[in-house]
Amino acid sequence: MNLRADWQFRGLVHQTTDEAILDRLSGGGVTAYIGFDPTAPSLHLGSLMQICMLRRLQIAGNRPIALAGGGTGLVGDPSFKAAERPLLTPEKLAENIEGIGAQLSKYLDFTPDAGASRALLLNNADWLTTISLTDFLRDVGKHFTVNQMIAKESVKSRLDREDVGLSFTEFSYMLMQAYDFLRLAQDYDCSLQLGGSDQWGNITMGTELVRRVTGRVVHGVTSPLLLRADGQKFGKSEGGNDRVWLDPALTSPFALHQFLLNTEDATVSASLRYFTFLDHDVIRDLDEATLSKPQERRAQRALANAVVAFVHGESAAQHAQRAGEALFNESIAELDEATLLQVVADAPSSSWSRAELASGVDPADLLVRCGLAKSKGEGRRFLDQGGVYVNNVRLEAGELIDLSRTLHDRYLVVRRGRRELHLVVVA
Repeated sequence: MNLRADWQFRGLVHQTTDEAILDRLSGGGVTAYIGFDPTAPSLHLGSLMQICMLRRLQIAGNRPIALAGGGTGLVGDPSFKAAERPLLTPEKLAENIEGIGAQLSKYLDFTPDAGASRALLLNNADWLTTISLTDFLRDVGKHFTVNQMIAKESVKSRLDREDVGLSFTEFSYMLMQAYDFLRLAQDYDCSLQLGGSDQWGNITMGTELVRRVTGRVVHGVTSPLLLRADGQKFGKSEGGNDRVWLDPALTSPFALHQFLLNTEDATVSASLRYFTFLDHDVIRDLDEATLSKPQERRAQRALANAVVAFVHGESAAQHAQRAGEALFNESIAELDEATLLQVVADAPSSSWSRAELASGVDPADLLVRCGLAKSKGEGRRFLDQGGVYVNNVRLEAGELIDLSRTLHDRYLVVRRGRRELHLVVVA
């Protein structure tokens, strides 16, 4: 199946300056770029769609350019942002770009073996921090009116808010991004910019600048933004404030796997299309499973396994899957300490002294102290019903819990029913 048909099946095309560019991409030989924001030391799950877009381009024989915003990052993109971003130092941006470059090398082929489709990693600081202000205003600014710029939706959304406004620094961002496209068109024969739908105004400024300066027609394609039911962008943590990162030191493969397992039924179909390379027939089958047997969550498991395998490797995906399953079976005892703590990270915990467990604790007392029963009587009733576990081993009434039960000589995972967990940490 050609690239255009694949993208249409996956719903990856939201806007285009000319749909004919999609047929050219299917034939290969097109140089296209996507900009990556370097305001953090790692890319995040929200970046994954664009990473996959570049990967799909390269597989089809096109040349992808990943453009790190070392220059634009000094200013900050105001597009649909509620307030101005904090400005980063050049040193911090350089550090972030180095980390992002290392990540991108896992997904794109930057080696000479890729031939004409060899990916490039560029930094727009190379031209944005070396052009003089007067040259920029004369060569770029003269091609646009303020009327055009304030008509862009990304700008209007801020100008309409008297409490925030828009600084001239941010207002200039779209001119800087337009200049990026011009330089890439002139220096690397780049004819296409891709991005999320919130970048449409910036992208069309670039296509217009290239046309006015060189007479050449270049193109833009945007992809839809995937939102959760609560309106948050996909890739935000449950609290909505922290991103889910692609760096395993910031978001572990297990945490990423669990986040994806919790994808809503309403968005899992789109997520499978955007963030995986699964075959179309496989995705259709998973769509049907979501409709007919949503309780099995087959689509969510397929999504979690596929994304973690792509981002961190197949072994990491298998390990994350086993760790999640261990939460409800006796294999929890086989987890290393770091993974065990990730598995129970959301559970409340309490600290116990070794002396308290040395002679053994009655399980009904254990349930009360862990907040899993309101009284010893209720605790004994739960035990009689067979729904109490320590390290996923079912407990019987009167069976004492002592230090011999601890994992890694310091942890007890106490569970009542399917979901009520408590972690005992032995000091």
